[in-house]
Amino acid sequence: MLRSALLAASRSPQVRTVVEKFPPTHAIVERFVAGEQLDDAVTACDDLVATGRKVTLDHLGEDTKDAEQAAGTAQAYEHLLTALKETGLAAGAEVSVKLSAVGQFLPLDGEKIALENARRICEAAADAGTTVTLDMEDHTTTDSTLSIARELRADFPWLGVVLQAYLRRTEADCAEFAAAGSRVRLCKGAYKEPESVAFQGKRDVDLAYVRALKVLMAGEGYPMVASHDPNMIKIAGQLAEWNGRSRDSFEYQMLYGIRPEEQLRLAQAGNTMRVYLPYGAEWYGYFMRRLAERPANLTFFLRAMATRG
Repeated sequence: MLRSALLAASRSPQVRTVVEKFPPTHAIVERFVAGEQLDDAVTACDDLVATGRKVTLDHLGEDTKDAEQAAGTAQAYEHLLTALKETGLAAGAEVSVKLSAVGQFLPLDGEKIALENARRICEAAADAGTTVTLDMEDHTTTDSTLSIARELRADFPWLGVVLQAYLRRTEADCAEFAAAGSRVRLCKGAYKEPESVAFQGKRDVDLAYVRALKVLMAGEGYPMVASHDPNMIKIAGQLAEWNGRSRDSFEYQMLYGIRPEEQLRLAQAGNTMRVYLPYGAEWYGYFMRRLAERPANLTFFLRAMATRG
């Protein structure tokens, strides 16, 4: 119930106004977000790469309703990718893109605009010598996102996609996208979904994650295991071994600010460990989803609110 309330709040303009104006919020957000400016993102990326970790950077923004704003987000990614190239960080960093941030929800030609903007970003990534992964949002966007991914992969076969294990359709989607050369990030899912399309209980979601992971590890693509769950990390390692995978044929992924010690342990053990590093002024929705995922994060935030005086 609490998780549902927080996810609903992530889309509430009224709650957003309260949270953003609350002074301690920004100090807490710094745990999960690199900062609001490009320089902040590049500095945080450099620090992570120096420890042996890799990075995927997300310029925060979603539910864009304005074509000019969508184009501006694409341009921000172009600037980011230029910075990664110029600083020599492109070898250890890629970018993650939400199609809703580059025009997917626009009422007129939204998918076409999102495709064009995503293509701009992919071209900039190719020039920088790195890659792009398309983030996934709620289930209403899945068909559209995968359709755009298929079109982009014709020219950029390295394009990554995110699949969410709690959706009932995902095991089948994994089978389609596990082809040679494909890159698939498997996460559990962070949006509130109806039972008709998504598993609800933790056990059912965990089992769905393992089933999808088995498909990816047995396939010819490059699985990206996005989980902080110790059991899922252990299972992923076992599946990789059983399928004869080398450590450079898959990777682990975790969010910036969550389980950093485990991130370092995995990297130091010779695994590819990639950190999802968000930055930008539009941090509110991302922040609220992080609170929904981990009760400890919410406790920390509420304690700060209670002692603000």
